[in-house]
Amino acid sequence: MKGDPRGIVRRAVDRGLADLEARTPVVVGVSGGADSIALARGVADLGRTGLAVVVDHGLQDDSAAIAEHAAQLCRAVGLGDVRVISVQVATGPGSGGIEAAARAARRAALESVVAEVGAPAVLLGHTREDQAETVLLRLARGSGARSLSAMAPISGVWRRPLLGLPRDVVREAVADLDTWSDPHNADERFARVRVRYTALPALVDAVGAAAVDGLARSADQLRDDADALEAWADQALEQCRVAEAEYDVEALRELPRAVRTRVLRRGALLAGCSPTDLTAEHVDRLEDLVGRWHGQGAVDLPGGICGGRECGRLTFARIPPVAVRRRQREET
Repeated sequence: MKGDPRGIVRRAVDRGLADLEARTPVVVGVSGGADSIALARGVADLGRTGLAVVVDHGLQDDSAAIAEHAAQLCRAVGLGDVRVISVQVATGPGSGGIEAAARAARRAALESVVAEVGAPAVLLGHTREDQAETVLLRLARGSGARSLSAMAPISGVWRRPLLGLPRDVVREAVADLDTWSDPHNADERFARVRVRYTALPALVDAVGAAAVDGLARSADQLRDDADALEAWADQALEQCRVAEAEYDVEALRELPRAVRTRVLRRGALLAGCSPTDLTAEHVDRLEDLVGRWHGQGAVDLPGGICGGRECGRLTFARIPPVAVRRRQREET
């Protein structure tokens, strides 16, 4: 990518905020690493009003000093309005691990600032390589189009203006500064680190440097596909519904499978299933009731819901608590 790195970053930030008035304040999430400091500099170089928020996760002994150094860097690049927020990272059962817990704590802190100051956007410093790593991680988990579309440039209040830029260009934009390198980013206990330093380089060695751009471009294309399929599924849901929590089997069967499975998932969620507990296996079993039905019984779903077929209709109903307990005893 040709040109002055600092100018490239500035123009990327300008494009990422093009729909907002120039005087509209934005929140910039800053870790102190090169990517987020480059983002902060890009906002300052544009003359934008920005509030830099440095989140101190408390995961290193000197985390307070690291956070203060990040705040100083923000001021040095011209973003004078800086706030340091200390958070508690809950890493107990159900937290999803230290990475997920830290991310949740960080997002909650940033959302609280947005609510307080009324800013329309939070800017994050993810780069093209971050996008490629995310695609590889999700591909290995057997994810669908929506998940493989990875990070969107704009998703609600979250914006990633640098998502299309190579990491080395972004970091060159702040090569004159003493930015921080998080030791967790080199700890191979974490899957993303192994992808960053082992899997992605191996892919580049095998097929060429264009692999990174190809993965990021695939994410963009899959996002468009997922948006179209989900819009179709929203329409199909209403067309197939014949009563509350009841759907016409023949109408469902006429849909392409990619649309039908989305409709089935929506139907289960509307009936009361938890989105975090409803799995692809559950949806596949509902799919069997539509296309491979041979008189089988109802499908148990999360949240005390069951999906069944009766008189040409796929129905969702809540299982009475007594019946749920009886089934649980039978399973154990």
